[in-house]
Amino acid sequence: MSNTPSGPAFRRLDTTTRRQQLLATGAALFATQPYDEVWVDDVARTAGISRGLLYHYFGSKRGFLSAVVEQEAATLLAVTEPDDRLPPPERLRAVLDAYLDYVRAHPHGYRALFRGALGADTAVRSIVDGNLARQQERVLRAVVGPGPAPEPVRLAVRGWLSFLVAVCLDWLENPVLDRTAVRELCADTLTGALGASGHGAPPTPGPATDAGHRAPPRDEGGG
Repeated sequence: MSNTPSGPAFRRLDTTTRRQQLLATGAALFATQPYDEVWVDDVARTAGISRGLLYHYFGSKRGFLSAVVEQEAATLLAVTEPDDRLPPPERLRAVLDAYLDYVRAHPHGYRALFRGALGADTAVRSIVDGNLARQQERVLRAVVGPGPAPEPVRLAVRGWLSFLVAVCLDWLENPVLDRTAVRELCADTLTGALGASGHGAPPTPGPATDAGHRAPPRDEGGG
């Protein structure tokens, strides 16, 4: 008896589309359940495929999680690529805007990236560590320029990135604040962390709207 699904739930898709569908399904499952509680049969049933097809694409459940985490990490890095033409403070704010936009648009992917790897093996966790290392490098380049950063500054930025992840995960669960408020909280915390490290933070640009554009200057004149 064939284990290939049939009926309305099963659709034949090209390889790329099917793989993306499976990765999206995996992101949703790994975002809400510990690794050990995600069953291959559940993934296959949700996606409307046979478990054999899942193994064909990813080799194993561990390989499947690795592919989910790797894709989300790569997407997050791509959308937060800094524009080096901008002054450092505006560059950091633009990166924060893009980061929060990603979190808001890809809640399952973000949770899978920073929660799904917790119970996985070293190879999977190394993908997350690599993502954090790249983000750290970008922030340090904006703060201190090229070359090695002083150790207190490096530690401050690394700690701030952990703070950023924790804030974003909580924001997804409790979306009380709007994106602007979350961005300003994170930007001010980075400024404070850099100040505590003994390095003066780049001057913060003026207030920005939720669309990421700087607000027009307030008219201080009378009348």
